[in-house]
Amino acid sequence: MHTIGNPLQDWWRTSTVYQVYPKSFNDTTGRGTGDIRGLMEKLDYIKGLGINIVWLQPVYVSPQNDNGYDVAEYCSIDPAFGTMEDFDELVAELKKRNMHLMIDIVVNHSSTEHPWFKEARTSRDNRYRDYYIWRDPGTDGGPPNNWKSKFGGPAWQYDEGTGQYYLTLFDKTQADLNWENEKVREEVVDILRFWADKGVSGFRMDVINLISKDPDFPDDDGSVSPGDGRKFYTDGPRVHEYIKELNEKVFKPYNLVTVGEMSSTTLEHCIRYSNPKENEFSMTFNFHHLKVDYPNGQKWELKPYDFEELKKVLSDWQTGMQQGGGWNALFWNNHDQPRALTRFTDDKEYRTESAKMLATTLHGLQGTPYVYQGEEIGMPDPKWNDMSEFRDIESLNMYEILQQQGKTPEEAAHIVTVRSRDNSRLPMPWNDGHQAGFTTGTPWIKIDERYPLINAQAQVEDPHSIYHHYRQLIELRKNLRVLTDGEYVRLDQGHPEVYAYARRTQEQTLIVISNFSSRSVSYELPPNMWGKPDMASAQLLIRNTTEQPELAEVVKLQPYASYMWLIETN
Repeated sequence: MHTIGNPLQDWWRTSTVYQVYPKSFNDTTGRGTGDIRGLMEKLDYIKGLGINIVWLQPVYVSPQNDNGYDVAEYCSIDPAFGTMEDFDELVAELKKRNMHLMIDIVVNHSSTEHPWFKEARTSRDNRYRDYYIWRDPGTDGGPPNNWKSKFGGPAWQYDEGTGQYYLTLFDKTQADLNWENEKVREEVVDILRFWADKGVSGFRMDVINLISKDPDFPDDDGSVSPGDGRKFYTDGPRVHEYIKELNEKVFKPYNLVTVGEMSSTTLEHCIRYSNPKENEFSMTFNFHHLKVDYPNGQKWELKPYDFEELKKVLSDWQTGMQQGGGWNALFWNNHDQPRALTRFTDDKEYRTESAKMLATTLHGLQGTPYVYQGEEIGMPDPKWNDMSEFRDIESLNMYEILQQQGKTPEEAAHIVTVRSRDNSRLPMPWNDGHQAGFTTGTPWIKIDERYPLINAQAQVEDPHSIYHHYRQLIELRKNLRVLTDGEYVRLDQGHPEVYAYARRTQEQTLIVISNFSSRSVSYELPPNMWGKPDMASAQLLIRNTTEQPELAEVVKLQPYASYMWLIETN
């Protein structure tokens, strides 16, 4: 089992990260979109949670076809978000508060508006041509192979001017960079150094495990599901080599905290990506626990989530990463996922209990927790009225594709409503005033109608709120070594409503028991619990009900109840 290394070097192991989606966070201009100064205005709110690291999503110059993940200039701030002076001031204001800034780096692909790509498409012998992945048409004159874009349709776009196709694993305006080209890797190092020199403390690397493709670009015969080409570009042949190079040249010299976003990855790869001995990343995001409601792995089909599979995935990654020396990034929510509150619990009658239960369950695990804006006040998915309210390019593409596949417009709209990334992208409700305090203008996407009830001001003022529950959990992580180092042991034995686990060191045992259902249930601790820790001495650290149950062999749980106990074993 991996234990904490150098506490100064590994400060991020006891930290919690707050993720800011800048377009929807806080608008100071009245344009209807959030900006850097808007984030600065709310730093004390974030610090009040006990947050150490703020993750700011892309604010680079961009056409915004994919909300900033289509970068046109890597070392410039998009005027929609402010100026470089604003950014420098943000870094300084965070440092005043003993907080750190992590920024998004998007280098699997660039926008087709990037100067590199504009040059590359002028001719086949342009010096920037090899910055991207170009191939001749297939034998039928169509795309070079049958790979699919993650946003729907083929993964290749034809360039009339030069008679070749270029690879786009995401939107058609996001051209994949050619990491086989050493000059591209040097450019990436320069970009990273530019921002590190500005004082950022870390990077979140977007879909970074897709940067190494099979150089033969073969057709996918479907022998490995789902047959869309991903097996030829996921965790590819040189990916670890490329990341070690970034670590050696940037991450290690600047002592940065780094998290790799891993698309369709494996536990074995994530152990390698995040084990300190490998010299790659500090930690990794994986999404397997957020696919437990995907029938046969298909995002754009619906089924109720599989609770047993959810517990198994979380447990497998806890145990596997511990045994392999890796480190998890822990999260329920982000900008690409519907809200977990709606997805896994009751976001209406038991909204407060459910939000606190999800928080306790996650924050008891080993890893670095991430809180996505609005999660800490219990934001659910919105109620969508019609497709005109959506802004996400993936959602709008899939609405058309689902109809082409035979769905009625109503069926397609329902699926998009459940799955859309826009579910998590609505503006942050700051108060019960005009436009929820987000903007004085017209917001770029609708405001959730429940803002008079669900808003940050009300949460901060209520000592029993979801916000203050998160604050307690974040404080516990800073002070309880068992949360950082404790071995993970699953305890619930397949209980149909309860997820229970322990974390233990020689000195302490932590027990977390959560009811994921709207029924009152009983849960019996397993009889063979490692020599029966002294349950009578258990201290109830945190709860989400008015009850204060003692830890006993049988624990009664109200709907969505969740408790965390600490036992001092020495």
